[in-house]
Amino acid sequence: MFKAFVLPLLLLFSARLACAGANCGYQTCNLGDENSLNVHLVPHTHDDVGWLKTVDQYYYGAYQKVQHAAVQYIIDTTIRQLLENPTRRFIYVEIAFFKRWYDEQSAEMKGNVADLVSTGRLEFILGGWCMNDEAATHYNAIIDQMTLGMTFLNHTFGPCACPRVAWQIDPFGHSREQASLFAQMGFDGLFFGRLDFEDKQLREKELKMEEIWRGSESLDSPNADLFTGVNENGYGPPSGFCFDTYCSDEPIMDDNSLEEFNVKDKVNFFVDAARRQAKHFKTNHIMMTMGSDFQYENAIMWFKNLDKLIKYVNAAKKNVTVFYSTPSCYLYALNQADKEWTVKTDDFFPYAERPHSFWTGYFTSRPGLKAYTRESNKFLQVCNQVEASSYFKNHQNTLSRTSAVLKAAMGVAQHHDAVSGTSKQHVANDYAKRLYIGRESCKSVISEVISGSASQLTFCDYLNVTLCNYTQNMQQFTVIAYNPIGREISRYLRIPVDGSASFDVVDMATGNSVASELVPVTEATTSVRRNRGNAASELLFLATVPALGYQQYKVTKRSVSTNFLKKNPISKTKGDITISNEFYKVVFDGNSGLMKTVVNSASQIETMISQQLLWYNASLGNSASNQQSGAYVFRPNSSTPFHVSADGKAEVKLVQSDNPLVQEVYQKFSDWAYQVVRLYKGKKFVEVEWTVGPIPVDDKWGKEIISRYDTPMVTNGYVYTDANGREVLERKYNYRPTWNLNQSEPVAGNYYPVNSRIYIKDSKHQLTVLTDRSQGGASLKNGSLELMVHRRLLGEDGKGVGEPLNETGQFGDGLIVRGKHWLLLDTITSSQRQHRLLAEEIFMSPLVAFQNVTSDTNTMGSGSWLVAPLPDNVHLLTLATTPDGVLIRLEHQFTKSDDAELSKPVTVSLKNLFKNFQPTSVEELWLGANAKKDDVTRLQWKLSERTKRENRVYNFERPYYDVTNDFQTSLGDNFDVTLQPMQIRTFLMK
Repeated sequence: MFKAFVLPLLLLFSARLACAGANCGYQTCNLGDENSLNVHLVPHTHDDVGWLKTVDQYYYGAYQKVQHAAVQYIIDTTIRQLLENPTRRFIYVEIAFFKRWYDEQSAEMKGNVADLVSTGRLEFILGGWCMNDEAATHYNAIIDQMTLGMTFLNHTFGPCACPRVAWQIDPFGHSREQASLFAQMGFDGLFFGRLDFEDKQLREKELKMEEIWRGSESLDSPNADLFTGVNENGYGPPSGFCFDTYCSDEPIMDDNSLEEFNVKDKVNFFVDAARRQAKHFKTNHIMMTMGSDFQYENAIMWFKNLDKLIKYVNAAKKNVTVFYSTPSCYLYALNQADKEWTVKTDDFFPYAERPHSFWTGYFTSRPGLKAYTRESNKFLQVCNQVEASSYFKNHQNTLSRTSAVLKAAMGVAQHHDAVSGTSKQHVANDYAKRLYIGRESCKSVISEVISGSASQLTFCDYLNVTLCNYTQNMQQFTVIAYNPIGREISRYLRIPVDGSASFDVVDMATGNSVASELVPVTEATTSVRRNRGNAASELLFLATVPALGYQQYKVTKRSVSTNFLKKNPISKTKGDITISNEFYKVVFDGNSGLMKTVVNSASQIETMISQQLLWYNASLGNSASNQQSGAYVFRPNSSTPFHVSADGKAEVKLVQSDNPLVQEVYQKFSDWAYQVVRLYKGKKFVEVEWTVGPIPVDDKWGKEIISRYDTPMVTNGYVYTDANGREVLERKYNYRPTWNLNQSEPVAGNYYPVNSRIYIKDSKHQLTVLTDRSQGGASLKNGSLELMVHRRLLGEDGKGVGEPLNETGQFGDGLIVRGKHWLLLDTITSSQRQHRLLAEEIFMSPLVAFQNVTSDTNTMGSGSWLVAPLPDNVHLLTLATTPDGVLIRLEHQFTKSDDAELSKPVTVSLKNLFKNFQPTSVEELWLGANAKKDDVTRLQWKLSERTKRENRVYNFERPYYDVTNDFQTSLGDNFDVTLQPMQIRTFLMK
C-alpha cells in the first residue's frame, strides 16, 4: 500500500517562498567514494510539449501512428516505481504536462508524490512550463513561462520542489542571455546536450566540458554567472544501456544458469564507457543520462535494469562506484571537489552536429507563428496589467475571466519546437489555436476593465492586412489605444476605413481635433486579402498615449470624399525618388527602383544604402553532403542569392510627396514580393514593411527569402546581434571565439539568431535594423547585413520532423507573411540610445480596440495606472496579480556602455508608483518569483588562475564566486528600488 500523506500540510508551504527543506536538497545527495570514479545515473524522460504530435496527443497517447508517446503513462508508472524502492530517483522537467497529470490524481496519490518530493526521490529540474527555445524566444516570454512552472511547484509542494539546476538538453544552440536569466533565477548550474561538434571535440580534449558561463557584460560577476556543463551523450544513455520499450539493447540477464547470462559483459562494457567518458572531465565524478524522448512509459524496465547495473558494477570492485543521482547532486559533487574552473563569455550559436549541417534555418522558420507569438506576449502583458489595475481599485479580483488561459498557451508556445517553427504543420496550427483562445479570454478581461463590460470592446485581428469590418462599416466609433510601457509614447495608428469618405478624429480627453490622413491600400495588401474585405484606404493619425494607460479617440465619417485620389496620388515617376521628414531623407534610384541613399538630416550623415529582396536556392544535397535545407537546417546550394525580380529591379510608386503625416514609396519586386518604405512625421526611423508570399514552388528546390542592406561601410567582418531582446553580442565572419573554425557552409555557418535588432558599424557610424519577430541574420561581406524573412521548402532536413517546411496558407497556394524592419542610421553613441528605446516601443506597441460611441461610452478619454511615468531607462517588465499579492518586475534596459546618462543607475520608489495602491510590505524575490532573495544562497565556485588574471582587467578580482548580492539589499521606508544597468528586480507587493 502506498504511503499516504496529509495533503493540507502542503498549504503551509505556499506562505513561504524558499528553496530546499530539511529532508531535501543538497544534503540528501550521495557524493560517492572520493577514491573511485563516481558515476551519477540520472533517470529522466524528455517530453516535448508538442512536436510531431500536439500537446494533448502527447499527453494522452493519441495519434500513435506518428509517434508512440503517452506522457500520462510515463508519470503513472514512474511514480509507482519510485514508491517501490526508496533508493531510486527520477527527475522531471515539463510542468505543462506534470500539472495536468497531478490535477487528475486522488488525494492519496498527491500525498505520495509530495512525500517523494520532500525526500528528494522525485526532483524537479528546470521547473518551467516547458523547456524553451533559446534562439527565437524573447526574454519576457522566457521569464513568464519559467515563472508559471516554478510558482506552481512552490505553491503545490513547497521549498523541496524548488529547482536548483537548469536542464536545456534539447534546444538547438544556447544563448548567453539564457544563462544570465537562469543565474538571476537563483539556479546554481545548467546542463545541456547540443553544441557544435568541433567545439565539443576541443572541449573534450582540453577538459572544458564544464565551465563558468558569464551571462552578462553589464551585471557584476557573479550575478549573471552560471556553472554550465555539456552532457557527454546529449541526453541519452551510453551505447548498449538503453532499457526502454523502444530500445533494442539487451537487458541485464543475471541468472547464471542461463546460456545468455551477460552480467560480466555488461559490467565490463559499462566500466569501459564510464572510463572513456571520465577522460573528458576534470573530477572523479561523471553524469550519465539514463533516458531519452518519451521514455519510461513502462518504467519497471528501466529501473529493474538500473538496479541490477548498480548492484553488479559496485560488486565488481573495479574502482567505479555507481548510484542513482540527479543533475543537482552531480553539480554539488563538482562543487565539493574544490576544482578551479575557466570562464566562457560568448554563446553557443550557431549549432552544427556535423559539417554542412548548421541549424540556422529555424531562426526564421514559420515567420507567421513567430510574429503571432510575439504579438500574443503583448496581449498577455496588457491582460496582466489591467487585472492588476482592477485589483488596485477593488483590492480583490472581481473579473469574470483571467489571463490564465493565455499564460498557459504562451508557456507552451516557448517550447523549443513551437516558436522555433520546427514542429509538424498540424502541431503549429494547434500552438496558434491555443494562443487565439487565450487572447479571446484576455480580450474580455481588457474590455471589462477599460469599458466596464466584457463584450463592449471590439478587437480587429487583421489590422496588419487592413481588414476590420467594424471600422469599415461604422459611421462613428471610438478608438482605444492602450500603452503597456511605463512612459508616454506617440505612435501612428492605421485604421481600415471606407475610402470614399472623409473623417474627423477628436481626442476625447481634450476635445481637440487630431490631424489625420487617408492613405490608400497597397497592391500587396489587396493581394493578401484576396477580396476578403473592401477597405480601400487606412485612416492615419498620431496617438499619444499616457504611460501604462489608455487614450480614446472619436472617429466620425464626415462626408463622401470626391477628391481622395487627388489628395493621395499613387504615381510612377521618372528619375530618382526622394521622401523625407525632419530627421531622414531616403532616395530611390530612378532606374532600378531600389533604395539608393539614406541621409540622417539631424546628424548630417549620408550613406549609400542599397536594399533589396533576394532568395537562396535551398539545397537538396550534393556530393559533399546529403544535407538538405529543412525546418531546422539552412543550407543553400550556392553562396550567391538570386534576385526576386527577374532583372534585379523593383517597380516603384510614390504616394503624395507632400503628405503632412507620412511619405511612402511602394516597391514591387514580383507578384509575390512587395515593400513599402515609409517616413512618418516626427519619427526618427525609416520603416520598411515587407510582404512576401505565396513563395512560388516552380522548381524542386524551395526558396529562402532575405532582405539585404548593402553599404560602403568598412566593417571588417563584424556584425552585432541581440540575445533574446536584451544584450548584444559581437559576431565575426567565419570565426568562433573558443576554437579554430573549419567552415563548411560560408552562408549558413555565419547566420545568427536576431530577436529584436542587428547592426553593423564602422569607426563613426552605425546602421541598425530592428525586427518585429525573430529572424536569422548575418553579415557575409563588408558593409552588408541581411535578414531572412520567409522560407518555403520542398525538401526535408532529416532532423526528425518528417515533413517539408511547406506552409500553404489559408488559400492553399502558399503562406503570405507581412512584417516590418525599422532602420536607424546615426553615430555609434546616438544609435545605442535610440535602438534601446525603439525596441521597447516595437515589442510593447499600443494595443488597439474599438467601441461604439454611445451615451454609456467612457468619457474620461484617457487614464493611467501610474502616478508618474517611469524614467526612460526603466522598463516595467511585469505587473501581475498573484494569490500572494502583486508581482512587479522593474528592469534597467540599458547596458553599462550604451549611453552617458541612461546607463547610470536609477532609483524608483514603489511607495507612490501606482494609483489606488499603496504597498504595506514589499519582498524581493528571485527572477522566477518562486523564492525570496534572502532565502537562497547560490553555490560558490573557484576560478582558474588564468581567469583571475583576466578578471583583474575588468575589476573582477574575487578569488571565489562570492554570490553575495552586490546590489541594493534594503528598500527603506519608501520602498526605493535602485537598478544597475541591465538589472531586473522582482518584488511581491502587498
